[in-house]
Amino acid sequence: MERIDLTGKSIVGGSFVGTIGFFDGVHLGHRYLLNQVKEEAKRLNLPSAVVTFPVHPRKVLQKDYQPALLCRYEEKIEQLQTTGIDYCITLPFTTDIAEMTAQEFMQQVLKQDIGIHTLIVGYDHRFGHNREDGFQEYVKYGNELGMNVIEARELQIDGENVSSTKIRRLLKNGEIEKANSLLTYNYTLSGKIVEGYRVGRTIGFPTANIKSWERYKVIPKLGVYAVLVHIRDIIYEGMLYIGTRPTLHDDPEISVEVNIFNFNADLYDQSLTVEFIDFIREDKKFDRMEELIDQIHNDKSLVLQRLKNM
Repeated sequence: MERIDLTGKSIVGGSFVGTIGFFDGVHLGHRYLLNQVKEEAKRLNLPSAVVTFPVHPRKVLQKDYQPALLCRYEEKIEQLQTTGIDYCITLPFTTDIAEMTAQEFMQQVLKQDIGIHTLIVGYDHRFGHNREDGFQEYVKYGNELGMNVIEARELQIDGENVSSTKIRRLLKNGEIEKANSLLTYNYTLSGKIVEGYRVGRTIGFPTANIKSWERYKVIPKLGVYAVLVHIRDIIYEGMLYIGTRPTLHDDPEISVEVNIFNFNADLYDQSLTVEFIDFIREDKKFDRMEELIDQIHNDKSLVLQRLKNM
């Protein structure tokens, strides 16, 4: 897949079958749409293209907006590279673009700057100022511009559309396996190891406290997880905790820490990535420290069993 950055420039002589969207997570629904783009491109003997944005459009319009994302921009590009699309065209979303009507956007950006020959529109996707127009208007504007406009078929699983919103909800509910299935890969969090409370090592379960640099990514439901831990290209099994540590103190701050199995090196100030495999149990306050320790031993047994059955 070739990447093209449209910052301050146009594509000379381009002619693509393409689609446009934010594509957060590049999930099963997105891949179903992109497969339709590839099919039409093959039929017309033209290159396929996906047009996407490096920053969430709403973030540009509302500076204080805090999006809950499934992936960073670079993660999104990595996943798009697995789809077989020929070109990934990055379009910086600006206030000028936000003010364009759908007709102006199709003419000035999609037609003139990019060279879209055929536009495949997601079944629920709208663009243009205030998203006022719909598919029928896109077809009309396309006819005026000499651009084919096709509505994509929708993908439903168990009677529901596959969407980024649905996957975020699954993660927040701790339904990791379902979320991973719709993503087509395991959900991840990455960050730097920071100084923690050092309680874990005193009870036989030293943890690495993760400060995520992906501050807009979805944090799954509070609780204990079976995870795979990526450190310097080596993968370890581990047990991840997300919670407020209610047995130890009343601090409302959410802690993300991982106990890495068969690992005892110092990781302070280094980076790692955790890959979520399954949810084990909810966060819970115990009356006595001994009860917490017994539970952690039980958690580890459940985690090992779950990872063994991958």
